[in-house]
Amino acid sequence: MKKLMASDYQALAEFRYQIRKFLHFSEQAVHAAGLERGQYQLMLAVKGIPAGVRPRIRELAQRMLIQHHSAVELINRLEAGGYVRRERAHEDRREVLLSLTAKGERVLSHLALHHHDELQSAAPKLVSALRRVMRAGSDEDRKNESLSKRARNQGARARRK
Repeated sequence: MKKLMASDYQALAEFRYQIRKFLHFSEQAVHAAGLERGQYQLMLAVKGIPAGVRPRIRELAQRMLIQHHSAVELINRLEAGGYVRRERAHEDRREVLLSLTAKGERVLSHLALHHHDELQSAAPKLVSALRRVMRAGSDEDRKNESLSKRARNQGARARRK
């Protein structure tokens, strides 16, 4: 089993710190816009849903890693605030699809732009922290690989004698 070294813990802690800094910024920006964190995330999930995936509650809950009933509560609050609307699908009237209203588009656009700008400025530190995490693991792997190779070479020499 691989054992983590102090540098591994430092790298992980720094990466988590950089993520938390961004998430703190995000929560402040979302709150200033009068929304909850989950509401912004759901609006972003609706707008950014991959091509070919229908914006149904089930898919949005899966993409947000939340329970279906939690997504329904978020949607209810967003719908009451005029940010999203539910619409019946044309081909299957049982299916309910979500879309952003003009107000939802406007608020999301404003928030997403701020998030994009913040990520642009935070990216160098985030990437650097991630590289430290990746390097720490691969340094250990290289050391183990080198030890294994040395042991195989020693075994081969011993068999030749």
